[in-house]
Amino acid sequence: MSSQPDVSVVIPTCDRPELAVRAARSALGQTHRNLEVIVVVDGPDDATVRALAEIGDRRLEVLVLPARGKAPNARNTGARHARGRFTAMLDDDDEWLPTKLSVQLELAGRARSGSPVVACRMVNRTPRADSIMPRRLPAPDEPISEYFTVRKGLFYGDGFIQTSTLMAPTELWRRVPFTVGLRRQQELDWALRALREPGTELIYAAEPLVLWHQDENRERISLENPWQEQLDWLRASRELFTPRAYAAFTLSVLSSMAAPTRDGALFRELLAEARRHGRPGALDYLTHLQIWALPPGLRHRLRDLVVGRRSATRPAETVEQVPADVD
Repeated sequence: MSSQPDVSVVIPTCDRPELAVRAARSALGQTHRNLEVIVVVDGPDDATVRALAEIGDRRLEVLVLPARGKAPNARNTGARHARGRFTAMLDDDDEWLPTKLSVQLELAGRARSGSPVVACRMVNRTPRADSIMPRRLPAPDEPISEYFTVRKGLFYGDGFIQTSTLMAPTELWRRVPFTVGLRRQQELDWALRALREPGTELIYAAEPLVLWHQDENRERISLENPWQEQLDWLRASRELFTPRAYAAFTLSVLSSMAAPTRDGALFRELLAEARRHGRPGALDYLTHLQIWALPPGLRHRLRDLVVGRRSATRPAETVEQVPADVD
């Protein structure tokens, strides 16, 4: 390994030593060996520090923050500490497949721009099924906010971005940090802002290279429903969205967060928000209706039935065999 790594891997973690070790091992097990792995422990956490010390790989560095500031702050700290030309983010409850970085580095080397943001498909693993996301890749000249938000069917995952899939120049992570204090849509917020920077482009690896564990009985940010906070963020970030994307986000993502309230006034408020500041399509209206009409558990089962692959007994080690051609 050279004195300067090609890629720095940043893993934020807190009070989950088993998951942090699993994530770090998946990064250190990459076929591209010239890397460093920076685990940022979000506040004092002796158990995690001890568990990571047992890995015994000199490419691993552990940073312990003096106080907890949540994942966006930890990621920003890791990016400031990174020595690689590129930095890749990895959440502690996710895993990488072994060729993830080598595939992304090859794509970055062929990029037209000097600041490529390289993502990839992922295996979305729930207790009921596996599915590949995103189900499609961006179309030529498609507005990026519409790719991320506008659905082609009733269930999410057509266009998608997730933190553990992202690799970008370290300088870009420093210039466009994560928004500290934002609990949901952290990667969407970052990607929309970063891709407005001059000289950037979004590139996707077609094959799934990340295993996203959606353990629905475990605490994770993606299961929180701070709908008012997200509505405030959306209104403040309107310039990042086309009218079509603004309406689609309101009637899908915001709707799914607010629906557990069963508040009819809120149902109407979101509908009015989408129509006032966006341009809803017929599928957006239908999505909004089905989110409020169907219980979340039933929606999840229907989603997995429609887009998932039943794999209740298939071990994680066989995930490399999932086909990439799912368009």
